[in-house]
Amino acid sequence: MPASVPRTRRRPLRPALPAALLLFLAVLVRSGAADRAADFLDFGAGVLALVALTGTVLWGLAATDRRVLASGHRLLAQAVHRGTGVAGLGFLALHIGVKVARGQTTGRAAALPFADGARPLLIGLGTLAGYVFLAVAVTGAARTAFTGRAASRWWRALHMAAYVAWGAALVHGLRAGRPASGWVTAAYATCVAAAALALAYRLRAPGRRP
Repeated sequence: MPASVPRTRRRPLRPALPAALLLFLAVLVRSGAADRAADFLDFGAGVLALVALTGTVLWGLAATDRRVLASGHRLLAQAVHRGTGVAGLGFLALHIGVKVARGQTTGRAAALPFADGARPLLIGLGTLAGYVFLAVAVTGAARTAFTGRAASRWWRALHMAAYVAWGAALVHGLRAGRPASGWVTAAYATCVAAAALALAYRLRAPGRRP
C-alpha cells in the first residue's frame, strides 16, 4: 500500500485551498457568470419551486393509492413525495431571497401577506401559499404527533389546504411578475393537467388491490 503523505507536506496545501476558491469566485464575477446565474434564478427559481411542489402533490396522491400500487411501491412514493417537498421549499426560499435581494419586493411583503405596496393581492397569494406549504411540511415531518382521531382530522385538513395553496401559487407565478414566456406557460399548464388528472383519479370510488 502507498505510504501516507507526511503531515509536513500536507500543511502547505491548506492555505492554498481558500486562495484557489477566492480566485475561482473572482473569475466568475469578472466573467459575468454570477449575474447570469442571478438572472436565471430571478426568472426560474419560482418556476422550479412550483414544478417541485406539483411533483409533491402528485407523489402524495400516488402514495395513498391502493388499487394500483403495492405497499412497497407506496413507501417509495412517500419517499419521493418528501424529497420533492424539500426541494420545492428550497427553491421557494431561493425564489424569495432573490426577489428581495433584487428589490422586486420587500422583506416585509415577503413575510406579511398583502403588505406589498404595488401588487398586494398577487404577492400576498404567494406569501400565504408559502406559509401553507411550510406548515404542511412541518406537520408532515411530525406525522406521529397526530395520532388521535381529532388530531388526525386536523392533519388531513391542513394537507388538503395544500391544494388551495398550490392554486394560489399558480396564480401568483403567472400574474405577479413579468409576462411568462411560452415554456413557462407550458410548464404551468402541464402542472395543472397532471394534478387535475391525479386528483380526479384519487376522488373516484375507493377500491383496494386484490
